[in-house]
Amino acid sequence: MTAPSQAPNRGREAIVFAIKAFHSFTFFVIQSCILYLVYSGARRRSDRRAAAAALIALGEAAIYAGNGFRCPLTGLALRYGAASGSVTDIFLPRWLAANIARIYTPLLALGVALHLRNLRRARGAAAT
Repeated sequence: MTAPSQAPNRGREAIVFAIKAFHSFTFFVIQSCILYLVYSGARRRSDRRAAAAALIALGEAAIYAGNGFRCPLTGLALRYGAASGSVTDIFLPRWLAANIARIYTPLLALGVALHLRNLRRARGAAAT
């Protein structure tokens, strides 16, 4: 049987693990949306799926910026005893975790720019 002093720590470890697992899932979804935006924009497919992907990615960017460019889950992980307070240190390679914003911000900007180009061209074609 577990000693009473260890039981709360195991519960906290499970909560931190769950937070990090949730972060990994949302990271995968958001980054997939960004990559889809670039792909579909380059293929000139500006449709409802691209709009949904943009809404998810831009919504996450707004939440991240609104939280002082810090993942909101970081504070939650810290509250439950994460060693570094980071939600990325378990399920992502360290180099990726350290460079997420540097990698995906330009890709998001590129995806949005490609779709804006597509929409402008579609309006121009419809007007003629």
